[in-house]
Amino acid sequence: MSRRELRPKVRLLPGEGGRDHLTSLEGLAALSLDALSSVAYGPEAIVLVLIAAGTGALTAALPITVAITVLLAVLVVSYRQVIAVHPDGGGAYAVAKKDLGAPVSLLAAASLVVDYVLTVAVSLAAGAASLASAFPTLNGHLVEVCLGLLALLTLVNLRGIAESARVMMLPTVLFIGTILGIIVLGLARTHPAAVVGTARTVPVTATLGLLLVLKAFAAGCSALTGVEAIANGVPAFREPRAKRAQRTELMLGALLGVMLLGLAVLIRRDHVAPRYGVTVLAQLAAGAYGDGWAYYATNVLVAVILALAANTSFGGLPVLMSLLARDHRLPHLFGLRRERPVYRYGVLALALLSALLLLAVDADTQRLIPLFAIGVFTGFTISQTGLVRHWRRQRPPGWRRRAVINGTGAVMTAVATLVFLLSKFLEGAWLVVVAVPLMMLLFARIQGYYTAVEVELGLGRVPARPTRNSSLVIVPIGEVSKLAEHALSAALALGDEVVAVTVQSDPGTAAALVRRWDEWNPGVRLQVIDSPQRSLVEPIVRYVRNEALGGRQIAVLIPEVEPRHRRYQILQNQRGILLAAVLRARTDVVVCVLPHRLSL
Repeated sequence: MSRRELRPKVRLLPGEGGRDHLTSLEGLAALSLDALSSVAYGPEAIVLVLIAAGTGALTAALPITVAITVLLAVLVVSYRQVIAVHPDGGGAYAVAKKDLGAPVSLLAAASLVVDYVLTVAVSLAAGAASLASAFPTLNGHLVEVCLGLLALLTLVNLRGIAESARVMMLPTVLFIGTILGIIVLGLARTHPAAVVGTARTVPVTATLGLLLVLKAFAAGCSALTGVEAIANGVPAFREPRAKRAQRTELMLGALLGVMLLGLAVLIRRDHVAPRYGVTVLAQLAAGAYGDGWAYYATNVLVAVILALAANTSFGGLPVLMSLLARDHRLPHLFGLRRERPVYRYGVLALALLSALLLLAVDADTQRLIPLFAIGVFTGFTISQTGLVRHWRRQRPPGWRRRAVINGTGAVMTAVATLVFLLSKFLEGAWLVVVAVPLMMLLFARIQGYYTAVEVELGLGRVPARPTRNSSLVIVPIGEVSKLAEHALSAALALGDEVVAVTVQSDPGTAAALVRRWDEWNPGVRLQVIDSPQRSLVEPIVRYVRNEALGGRQIAVLIPEVEPRHRRYQILQNQRGILLAAVLRARTDVVVCVLPHRLSL
């Protein structure tokens, strides 16, 4: 027998095929927009810090960007290693759980959850603000714009990450081409094509010292948010997943590095300083394209991309929440998927949390920025520290070089985290300091609950042999009909004894039902319960409880009419559903709902 014949035949289940997973290019569109779009605010964040030391200090923007690009290269290498070591996704959380212990893994998970929610809120708020700059009539309606965009992203992602990637593909390509065009045309010109905005006088309040450089470095590191999303969302890729994810991570690093360095060179050469009414990127766009239609098209495209950058979180957080659910640190429903590979409860939770945050801050980007990036840089530090420990334990060939790279990255991201936290603490970063421990406590309490449940259920231990008791199947009915025949036939196949129960409030109606029952003679005893108060649920519950006192196994089989079309569902009697809910809440019997499907 040949080796080919010995290979197991793999059959893809519905919803698990390649079409519902990402290629490398689709992964770039679905999971990298957060990082790629950060060129719209990362370089500007550096300029806004340095300008405090005067326009002469702006020359430091290029070396600071070089340092950030070096850190980007370290992070790309690091997360390619994370993908190889943890191909099931989870990023910093997976690394911490394996190499740094439970408390650190809880910190990583909480930090990433906070970061993903903030990414959605910041991206949508920044996108709405940019749209309002182009269309002033939207001012005063930023919250509505954000919630509308959030609803659209949620609906698209409920259909699957691959569907969202196809939606994002064209805008992503246009955005990358536009930014690269700004760099190429800007460098080709000896003078800017146009100058936009009005001059802005900024008082000199600091000197260009180490502290200011560190603040500018930390602020500019906001351009690196989103680099971890690919490592978190590896399961969303097509096979071979790890290789495709690593390729996507490399493409992201190369594109982002080129764009950051190119824009920094332009900022230094053209002495781009903050101006009223425009962003730094808008000034660079005007310098390359002029102030005509291309300038306005660029601004609108940037606004759209900033809004769509929220999609990165929809690709990463649901996967992370599914891993937390698998580890009993979130409710298990977050690990459920539909036929398509969609963790819909994670998608809905992210949408809800982001909507609440947008409403709380009134979609004000400036109130969100101080909270931004702290969570993700905590994750950066944890993942790289964990990899250093991993290499020291495993000691594969070349482990020292890998450990040095990861250790250097861990130190750099830790410094950026500390500087950002201290400099932005009073501006709102203290909320993250409070939220992360509370979320860690929540994860630990949920895990404690599941551990207690495991002990009580005796999971992992061999239970006693099951005992066989006599059984009684109780079938509530309303009248003699095909529905009663269908239910009794099913009940006779399930139990040793079957009894039909009917609740009647009128003696005449009860007597007529008994006569029809005797005429039908189904071979099943009929129990008529008198209910002068016309209550259906309470008399049956009392009857079931009394029968259960004998120690027998009781099952209640509730027939339910189910129309063919959902629009008729509201026309059906809902008492069966109510009875089932009350029996489950107030008794320990087996409750079964038997659908009887209509042709209507």
